[in-house]
Amino acid sequence: MPRLLGIDIPPNKRIDIALRSIYGVGPAVSAAVVEKAGVDPAVRAKDLDEEQQTKIVQALQDVEIRGEKMMLEGDLRRELQTNIKRLKGIKSYRGLRHMRGLPARGQRTQTNARTRKGPKKTVGVQRNPNAKKGIH
Repeated sequence: MPRLLGIDIPPNKRIDIALRSIYGVGPAVSAAVVEKAGVDPAVRAKDLDEEQQTKIVQALQDVEIRGEKMMLEGDLRRELQTNIKRLKGIKSYRGLRHMRGLPARGQRTQTNARTRKGPKKTVGVQRNPNAKKGIH
């Protein structure tokens, strides 16, 4: 199983698809990296030799989008977590939604939103034990 930037990538997938298992790398970045490294995108990840792997790692580290160096894996995850922590700290609307485990981007919650809210919790009505006796 090939390791790039400390991440195990799937060996039986094409390299342009396998690179997407790295957090922060999508279809466009993957295609750009493979082209910059000069590797055939149809080659399987397990068939890469050491030279090709080093070229891909170098290309991944040098990727720039709109003139800014791209963050990948741990740095990107850390950045997102600090952004969410900042929103929670200043008690912004989005921060409160994160704290409550509700959708933060304006989705409806009366129905749906089960991914954020978790499994449905049925709220039952407590029956008054004296109801049949006619005592209130």
